[in-house]
Amino acid sequence: MRVIQPRIQSTGVIVKSPGEIEVMRQAGKVVAQTVRALLAAVRSGMTTAELDAIAEATIRGAGATPSFKGYRGFPASICTSLNEQVVHGIPGRRVIKDGDIVSLDVGAIVDGFHGDSAVTVCIGHVTPQAKALVDAGEASLNAGIRMMRAGNRMGDVSWAAQQAAESQGFSVVREYVGHGIGRQLHEEPAVPNFGAPGRGLLLQPGMVLAIEPMVNAGTWATKVLDDGWTVVTQDGSWSSHWEHTVAILESGPEILTAR
Repeated sequence: MRVIQPRIQSTGVIVKSPGEIEVMRQAGKVVAQTVRALLAAVRSGMTTAELDAIAEATIRGAGATPSFKGYRGFPASICTSLNEQVVHGIPGRRVIKDGDIVSLDVGAIVDGFHGDSAVTVCIGHVTPQAKALVDAGEASLNAGIRMMRAGNRMGDVSWAAQQAAESQGFSVVREYVGHGIGRQLHEEPAVPNFGAPGRGLLLQPGMVLAIEPMVNAGTWATKVLDDGWTVVTQDGSWSSHWEHTVAILESGPEILTAR
């Protein structure tokens, strides 16, 4: 197997070659396939552990490896975060109920390269505010992706994601951000979901970034539960999490985890 060596810029940001991006497309396809399987399966009455089992079987069935399982000690293949949980929820015995919103965060490794994506889904009959929150999270993600073009600045991406959420009356989490991605699940640079346009790192062709806005119905402040992983809103308000792995190409952004 040919080993593709990354080109490292002086900023510490890894710029991927066309060959590396092609491998990451394959990882992205596995992630997208897994998310589709989860969206088809998730329903009221099932546990989050059942979702984790579906995800692991799908990822491994595609010849890939779950990115999250064992990562810094994380015990599961995906993250499942319900309602007030922002990110990093551990699948287990919790039963999903009608009216919940569920964030599903999935990562997969193909030939040493990662793909990473998240989606928030409404279960049954949710409140209008919950539906608006989920929609605002997706709008924030899409607004940020539209700005992921060579020649733009990271602040352009961050500002677009922030404005899309805040214009709907919601807040964006500050303590957790998106990230570069490639041979490592988390690489430089950080991809904040808030900021000022025209500032920050210059975006270049070959960068691959995981953009992931976390949008809260109340305050943006968060806290971590005693399990050391699950992040929840500080005020108990609900949260929506969306993510895609995006390659910045000469022709514009390509969503490698597109469903």
